[in-house]
Formats: sequence, structure tokens, C-alpha cells
Amino acid sequence: MKQISKFIDKHGAGHVTLRPEDDEDMWHLYNLIQKGDSVRAPAIRRVQKTSTTGSIDSQRIRLNLTLQVTNIEFSSYSAAAEQSASTDPGGSNNSASLQIAGRVISENPHVKLGAFHTLDVEANRDVRIEKLEGWDSIALSRVEEAIVPGRGAEVGAVVCGEGTAAFCLLSEHMTLVTHRISIPIPRKAASAGSSQHEKALVKFYGALYDAFIRHIPYSNVGLKAIVFASPGWVRDSVYEYVMQEAGKRSDKVLQRALKEKCVKIHISSPHVHSLVEVLKSPEIASQLKETKFAREGLTLDKFHKMLATDELRAWYGPKHVVLAADRGAIGTLLISDELFRASDPATRKKYVALVEEVQQKGGDAVIFSSMHESGQQLNQLTGIAAILTFPLDIEVVEAEEEAAQKEKQDLEPDDKEEG
Repeated sequence: MKQISKFIDKHGAGHVTLRPEDDEDMWHLYNLIQKGDSVRAPAIRRVQKTSTTGSIDSQRIRLNLTLQVTNIEFSSYSAAAEQSASTDPGGSNNSASLQIAGRVISENPHVKLGAFHTLDVEANRDVRIEKLEGWDSIALSRVEEAIVPGRGAEVGAVVCGEGTAAFCLLSEHMTLVTHRISIPIPRKAASAGSSQHEKALVKFYGALYDAFIRHIPYSNVGLKAIVFASPGWVRDSVYEYVMQEAGKRSDKVLQRALKEKCVKIHISSPHVHSLVEVLKSPEIASQLKETKFAREGLTLDKFHKMLATDELRAWYGPKHVVLAADRGAIGTLLISDELFRASDPATRKKYVALVEEVQQKGGDAVIFSSMHESGQQLNQLTGIAAILTFPLDIEVVEAEEEAAQKEKQDLEPDDKEEG
């Protein structure tokens, strides 16, 4: 993402113009833009003109429109692939898309004020954002994070089963499934069955190698690891085939990348969600300890372990986490970016204030991306959790809160009488 311009005053009013360059930038914009915000971006609009003879000419023109946002939708190839039970043998387009709908709020010779329009945000086209509620600390942090140069996929992973493979790219905020293959492998039975088995394996390995070349950016300097993950020993066979085939084709770049970056990991099932197991493995954790998504996985794992061994120091749910924050007990706050996309501005403000409160009291706040498996798991726990620095009994705290509330209510009539 490139920041083209920025003007924000000390009260948070102002605008930022950004130029998205890839799928992850679309995800950043989706998290930045809220209902009610003003967004200016290029649009294609069909315009009709009537000539002097009365004939009507229709043409599509590109123009810049400013909308007050009523709806925003993000979709990624990864999400579509996970929802679909069908395979993708052809390697379909893996670009994310972002659509912004709203009413036109600036004068334009081709579009009436108040007209409804949908903007399809495109890569390398500027998007100007002015926030209805002003720019808060979470939104500004998101902008700063998005414009850091040199981002991109840091892990390429091939999640294998017998005859199946999913090719994934993991970056700071997203897990993208870029391709899938599925080839039936007959069991070894009689001699004929054995022949069919071998033919199917050869077909599978060949398709896997071709897909690996297309979908894993193994020559990129920024790629820290190439993971082959599977139950059983499929990963070893796949790795050996890819290495041997690279040798036959004299692809020294691939051979060197595999020798330097390859990690083979055992996982419990041949599904993309098993990547959480991959990120927690010691072999990967040491290489990725500085990356955001690895930190998310390790933090969530720490929370689950705390919940199992010392539940008085592992709280989750908005109500309980806020109570823990009020007592300055939070060492690490786990919060999903989904909560900051709340349509109600007051709800977003509540969570922004919570993050700031935890940080001001010396705690750490980890904002999870719901485009990673760890973020999706956190969402199943209400999207918010906390690891406490000291144990607190929820029942005791709630009893104290009820007592304090009752005392306050008891005092209110006296206060009114005195007034």
C-alpha cells in the first residue's frame, strides 16, 4: 500500500489517500472503511447521450465518485475456496475483491447527487477516505502498518493428503489458498490395481509440481519458509519428487530454495485449518518468531494452555475482559479485528478505548486478523480474550460489581433529596 496524502488534525478529523497494490491491501481497506465514511475512488459508469437526430449513444466512462458508505464487502479467493466443496483444477483467479456501496455526495456532471452507486476498488487506483467519526488510534495504526514497504507472502505451504494438495500463502494478515488439486488414487490391490495406483501417483506428483511452480513464489527473497505438511509420510514423498524434478529440469533456484527454506511438518489432517499446527511447531516458530501471524498463533496457544491449567488467569467474552481491564489485571489482550468493523460507532469506540486502556496500564494488545485461522478460532471465543497477570475469580468479581452497583443505586435517592 502506498500513502499518497494524509491530513488529520489533532482531533482526528481529516482524510487519507491510499493506493492499494495487492490482496492484503484490499483487506486493510476493508478494515479501515466504516459505514458513514466518505470514500472517493475511480468508477466506471454507463452514460447515455442523445444526439441531435434523436439517436441514443451509450458508452462507459471512467470518473471519480465520492460516496457516503452504506455497505462494504470483501471477498477473497481463499474464502470462496474454503466454502466450496469442489476442486479447482484450472487455477482460477486468486484476487481478492472489495466493493463499496453508497450514495453520491459530490457534484459530478454524469451522476446525480444522492444516486446510489457501487465502487469496485482496483489495485493501483487511489482511494481517499474521510472518516465520519474521525480517525482513532486503531485506524491510524492500521494505516501505518499497511504502508510498510517490503511486505508480502512470508510462508508458502503445501498441505498434502493422498492425492490432494492445497497451496497456501501466508502474509502478515492473510492466509490465501491459491490453488487446489485432487486426483483419485486407487488402492494397491491386485497387480492391475498396483499399476493403476502407480499411474495415478505419477499424475498427482506431476500436477503438484506444476502447481508448485505457479503458486509458490520460491524465488522471492522475502519468503522465509516453504512448508510441506501432511498426515503420515506424504509430505516426504512430495518433497523428494519436487526436489528430484527440479534437478531433472536444472532449476537450481528451486533446489537452493528447498534446501534453505524447506520445513516438513506432520499435521493431524490434510486440511488448510491444520496450518495452525504448522505455525505452532518449533521448526517454524523459530524462523517466524518476528512475524505477526506467528505471534497470533503462539499467543492463542498460550491462552488455551492457561485456560486448561490456571483458568483464573484466562478470561474471555466482552463483559469479563472489560472487568479484568478495569482492575488492571490484563497482561495480554487478544482481540479480533472483526470487532473493530462493528456497524455501531459506539461499539467500535468501546473496543478502541479498551485497547488503549490495556496499553496505558502496561499490558500488551494483540489484534488478530480474521483472515488467519487463529483469528477465526478467537472469533469462536467471542472475538476477545485476555491472559491475566494475576488470578481473578469471575464469580467474586461479579459479586463485587453487583454490590457496588447496588450501593450506587441506594445512594441515588439521597443525592436527589439533597439537591
